[in-house]
Amino acid sequence: MKHSLLALTLAAGGLSLNAAAEMDTSYYNDHYCTTCHGADGGGSEGVQAPRLAGMEPWYLKRQLEHFRAGIRGTHKEDFQGTEMQPMAAKLSDDSIADLVQWVGTWKYMPTPVTIAGNAEAGKALYATCASCHGTSGEGNAALGAPALAGQNDWYLVTQLQNFKAGYRGKDPQDTYGAQMGPMAASLADEAAINNVVSYINTLGR
Repeated sequence: MKHSLLALTLAAGGLSLNAAAEMDTSYYNDHYCTTCHGADGGGSEGVQAPRLAGMEPWYLKRQLEHFRAGIRGTHKEDFQGTEMQPMAAKLSDDSIADLVQWVGTWKYMPTPVTIAGNAEAGKALYATCASCHGTSGEGNAALGAPALAGQNDWYLVTQLQNFKAGYRGKDPQDTYGAQMGPMAASLADEAAINNVVSYINTLGR
């Protein structure tokens, strides 16, 4: 996995995968999240890597475990997920625990607004989301629902689209994702998705 990551990174910089594969990667460890998620864990829209700073430890752990097990990130149309899945595939339980602790040291910084929508219309749509994610988008650990407030809005749009299309949440072992599918399906179109995310943007953190 470490070797593959270096190959991917260097290939993006102009080196071939074969050339990258021949390089020494012995100095790499599992702390390579910043390659895509940013040095401060604030996320990167260019590669659709979400903010990790401030993410709940229990949720981060579950997602890494799901990626590792192939419960998430294996649908061919989930382009962002299929890039993440190999990164988690060889993580041990100890590695995941270490990463969760490491990410927990990052300071949350407000995320910029990039989505244009009708927040007032989105408020009515969010009423369904609030039953699990909280009226302020604060999340609910007991229900396994992560915080939405403060997450990158472009990432929320992409994931709602993926749930709606069935690219995420269809694995039989993804019980939480299965709950999200019908919720996303209730959003009629792209405008509705943008509206509800625009409302989430108003919730702050």
